[in-house]
Amino acid sequence: MSKLVIVGTVAFDAIETPFGKTDKILGGAGTFIGLAASNFNVDSAVVSIVGGDFPQEYLDLMSNRGIDVSGVEIVKDGKTFFWSGKYHNDMNSRDTLVTELNVLADFEPIVPENYKDAEVVMLGNLHPLTQMSVLNQMATKPKLVILDTMNFWMDCALEDLHNTIKHVDVITINDEEARQLTGEYSLVIAARKIHEMGPKYVVIKKGEHGALLFHDDNVFYAPALPLEEVFDPTGAGDTFAGGFAGYIAKTNDFSFENMKNAVIYGSTLASFCVEKFGTERMLNLTDKEIYKRLDQFKSLTQFDIELA
Repeated sequence: MSKLVIVGTVAFDAIETPFGKTDKILGGAGTFIGLAASNFNVDSAVVSIVGGDFPQEYLDLMSNRGIDVSGVEIVKDGKTFFWSGKYHNDMNSRDTLVTELNVLADFEPIVPENYKDAEVVMLGNLHPLTQMSVLNQMATKPKLVILDTMNFWMDCALEDLHNTIKHVDVITINDEEARQLTGEYSLVIAARKIHEMGPKYVVIKKGEHGALLFHDDNVFYAPALPLEEVFDPTGAGDTFAGGFAGYIAKTNDFSFENMKNAVIYGSTLASFCVEKFGTERMLNLTDKEIYKRLDQFKSLTQFDIELA
């Protein structure tokens, strides 16, 4: 088993979807990634920043899931990062209503000493310079660095993003972002161009249409499980990343074949995340439910056919 360092926001979200709306609830990329990875009982730490308004019970909640929170800086006279959004009827598009960076504006991550030798590093969606500063703190070169990013950084920090991408092994982005990053509509060509930027593995998320994993000339596709109801897709991408990173850290196997399994685990956990608002579903998830849904994924993708 490998140690896992997770860098990402621990935040408040307020969400409105066709199914209802919330006041401020627990959110943030680091939170969702950490909760997803905790299902594998790995030795993990979240590196983030919150204000004095952040409830201790939320930090305890993560600690109780085996997540080390000593790397979460608390600025007592500051306010926690807050994001509010409203989803459209198709749940694939949304409008950002409020973004308050607050303490995140001056975030300088500090990796705890006992995690500077972590074998797996998961760089959640943050400014590329912030992501790079984490890699510069590692005492030993990680066996696997996974990076998540978004189109915002492509718009305002593209050069920094390119420099950071050179140092990662796996990148996870959605189809729209892959096209923007490369200028290519074909995801196959886009993945090839991203390979040339540095990452050995490219994961392109397609929301309700699953995810693609590229490595050299190899391609693997994992479908998304058809769900009766999707309440809140906010944390789905980060939950996917957490499931992916958690599985890799647990198995300590960095081969393409094992990456396939990691994609399936990530997709499975993401399918739970969207069933309730915020982190609610992830906090009540059982191993039995996960294994049952993994079996559903297996049934969805297996078939016998005779080739003429």
